[in-house]
Amino acid sequence: MTTTPVRAPARPAVEARALRRTFTVGRGAHARTLTALDGVDLSVPIGTVHGLLGPNGAGKSTLCRILATTLLPTGGDALVLGHSVVGDTRAVRRAIGIVLGGDHGLYGRLTARQNLELWGALFGLRGRELRARTDRLLDQVGLGDRAGDRVNGFSRGMKQRLHLARGLVGDSRVLLLDEPTTGMDPVAANGFRDLVGRLRAEGRTLLITTHDMAQAEALCDTVTLIDHGRVLTEGNPRDLARDLSAGERIVADAVPEETAARIAALPGVSNAAPTADGARCWTTDSVTATREVLGHLVTSGVTSVRTAPPGLEELYLRLVGRRSMEVGR
Repeated sequence: MTTTPVRAPARPAVEARALRRTFTVGRGAHARTLTALDGVDLSVPIGTVHGLLGPNGAGKSTLCRILATTLLPTGGDALVLGHSVVGDTRAVRRAIGIVLGGDHGLYGRLTARQNLELWGALFGLRGRELRARTDRLLDQVGLGDRAGDRVNGFSRGMKQRLHLARGLVGDSRVLLLDEPTTGMDPVAANGFRDLVGRLRAEGRTLLITTHDMAQAEALCDTVTLIDHGRVLTEGNPRDLARDLSAGERIVADAVPEETAARIAALPGVSNAAPTADGARCWTTDSVTATREVLGHLVTSGVTSVRTAPPGLEELYLRLVGRRSMEVGR
């Protein structure tokens, strides 16, 4: 009798186990300890896109620095493709590509091609292989026709695209991207989404920090919301928004000011950002609150009303509060 061997489950691409990081500020009697990460657990499967969301001071930047091996944890451990950031930093650095954005890490007096060739050489690429990979990546991020131009003449969005190419030059299997579409115009941002899809199809794993909730819903297979160094919730962004709320997102056109004021004062109702065309928006936290809002709108003669399940932005505001909608750097 033959038996089929049982395969062990695949190891996550990125894993954090009870990860802690504290900082001591001040000296002597004035010294105090700040906790940036307080027992964070995280598991990101291979070949997925994971979003990391939270307000300023949530601990996201600290987590990214630990994964990038530029900061050691105070307690616990983090693994990248099974390699410990504490015990095997060299292997982690070979496995992970980092896209930090801004002007850091780019040499303005060099051309786009020279920047990539420099980074490629640090990964051991030489000759024809280096030139071929550089040209392919520049075309991939839409900078092929600017390959010979100096970077100090690039726009912020162009520099961000060059950062993306730099993160890929080492053919890393895990990519850590901090605000990857900052400064990009809508066309470039759409191109980035296509690039993310191709990278996922290649089996790469992407960990993305972003404050763009629509982008997180569109791009990420899973998200983790953290605040004050602790994980609030994690999962598929659409499932989280649906499962954690019995309410609705209500959008209405031509709402009288008096009606809008009465609705805003109802219990269980929160004002949401207006749409691009100026329509009023609210989110409710219960079926009862939804009925109250719709009742006021109908009584006031409003005829253009749309409802939908809450999105990731509403979930974020409910769990984190309105301290900040900007991801900490």
